[in-house]
Amino acid sequence: MPRPFRFGVNLLASAPADEWRAKCRRAEELGYDVILVPDHLGMVAPFPALVAAAQATERPRLGTFVLNAGFWNPALLAREVATTDALTGGRLELGLGTGYVQAEHEAAGLPFGSARERVDHLERTVAELERLLGSGEHEPRPVQSRVPVLIGANGDRMLRLTAAHADIAAFTGARPGRTPGTLDPLDAEELDERVARYRALAADRAEPAELNLLIQLVAVADDPGPALKPLLERRPDLTLEQALALPLVLAGPLEEVAAKALAQRERFGFSYLTVLEPFMEAFAPVMERLRAQSA
Repeated sequence: MPRPFRFGVNLLASAPADEWRAKCRRAEELGYDVILVPDHLGMVAPFPALVAAAQATERPRLGTFVLNAGFWNPALLAREVATTDALTGGRLELGLGTGYVQAEHEAAGLPFGSARERVDHLERTVAELERLLGSGEHEPRPVQSRVPVLIGANGDRMLRLTAAHADIAAFTGARPGRTPGTLDPLDAEELDERVARYRALAADRAEPAELNLLIQLVAVADDPGPALKPLLERRPDLTLEQALALPLVLAGPLEEVAAKALAQRERFGFSYLTVLEPFMEAFAPVMERLRAQSA
């Protein structure tokens, strides 16, 4: 049996306290299972934003999507994780990644390093978090016996790390773009290969991980062409049909969008879907339809 769907929304825009609480409550009203925040300069600081989200809501889980490991010292991060889990009543899910925007590291006065060095740092971070938070003696203490870990991955080393340590395997579904700090989406066949590689690496797991996909564009419309125009301008090598077929795109009439999400759960195993804040409202009827069809 496939896993039940879970749905998350990644809140990108900072807001005053009342507005922040209101949009978190709106996400809960729409039925999102997880309220998420990213870790980029110019956006909200992850942990205080999640504590505020917890104060405004009752049901959703709360997560980072994903922390830029290069911004964090592991021991200090363990303190943030434990404190945030306690202040959110044990609702925290910890998303981790290497980071991919060199300009942000430079603005923060932090080394960016090579891809190898960034993965090395993430590996050390994961190991240290497991050691500290799993000791039972760490102060402060999290509420959960294990804060679920999500790792965003695409390359082989990252998939290996995810297979070994992550409760949630988040597929970026993209590769570094032609412009620094951007990502280009993978097509279905390329994503098939990445998921197959992960499954091979995770074959010995006692408990299968939940598989996540970040949906980059949602447009519920009889004619999705206008919504895809910005993507096609960035990627003139794609036809409209090829763009519509990208796993990271859910666009078209409601029935077709829901059918594609169900088919991708069957094909790839993606039961946990995350959308970006601009698509929070547009995705709500899709969530409703998917829950009805997979009940």
